[in-house]
This record gives sequence, C-alpha cells and structure tokens, in this order.
Amino acid sequence: MILTRYKTNPYLEDMVVPVKGRQVRLSKMGPDQNILVNQGTGETYGTHVTTYKRVDGDQFVKLFTANIGMTFDLSSAGIKAFSVLLWIVQHNALSKDEVDLDNLVLEQFVEAHKDNLQPLRLSLPTFRRGLSELEKAKIIAKTLRQGRYFINPNFVFNGDRIAFTTLIERKKLSA
Repeated sequence: MILTRYKTNPYLEDMVVPVKGRQVRLSKMGPDQNILVNQGTGETYGTHVTTYKRVDGDQFVKLFTANIGMTFDLSSAGIKAFSVLLWIVQHNALSKDEVDLDNLVLEQFVEAHKDNLQPLRLSLPTFRRGLSELEKAKIIAKTLRQGRYFINPNFVFNGDRIAFTTLIERKKLSA
C-alpha cells in the first residue's frame, strides 16, 4: 500500500468514493446551495451524501419499495400492498392514473409470484390494511368505483431512476 501525503486537506472539496459497485458522493452544503436551509435560523451548513448505484429492474423495484416504505413509515402490510401496486401498474394498469386493487388482483399477484424463492404470502385483510396505509401516505386515492384507485404519479411512474434524500438533524440540548 502506497502512503500518500498531501500539502492541503484533500477532503475539503467534493469527492466521490467508490463503495461496492456504487458511488457515494460527498459534498458540503453551504450558502451557495439552495437546499436544506432552516427557514427559522437560516442555517445552511452540513454534509450532503449522495449514493449512485446502478441496478437491474428487479433490484430497482425492491430498493424503490423499501425506500418508500421507510420514507412513509409503512408497516409490512403497507410495503406488500405497495409491491402489488407496482406489479399491477407494470402488468395490467387500466390507464395512466387508475388501477384496480382488489381480491382478484391480489390473487393474480400471488399466483405470478408463487414460483419465487420466497413467495409472498399476503392475505386479503392484510392487503386491505396495506392499502389503507398507502391512502394515508397519499400514494393512492379511492375512486368512485369500489376496488379502483387513483395513483399518485409522484410515487408510481415509468422512470428508471429516483433519488431519496433523508435529512438527519441532531436535536439541540435544552439548557
């Protein structure tokens, strides 16, 4: 291993760190960037970590579903219902913004996934609980027809990339 010495700190500029098949970009947040500004205090300093990872279609759906679940604090039922939603949009959507999510769709989904290494088990009551979570998270909304939902295009789309940003802020200690 070659030891490199530096005249100035090499970590003061934006940098990209390769990590197991993906790139992690580190950059400073400061006065020149219009992101993550505390409107009350005007504070703008921090570190912005961006990860870039190229994945296949199945991995994309799994990561997308997991991040939506984490972002909206979905239970297992909500995450499974979201998986059904993505599947039906890909395979049998009614239109660009409407989809049926009922017992027939659930049966189709379970049948289509029965040969997977880990087949998804999802009962109708659990599916309905998950759909309620998706409604609460404003991912879907009921139409006038029972079992039919409008899709929020901000969460379900035909794109091939998405960025999730999580801001972690340390609480100030009370004096």
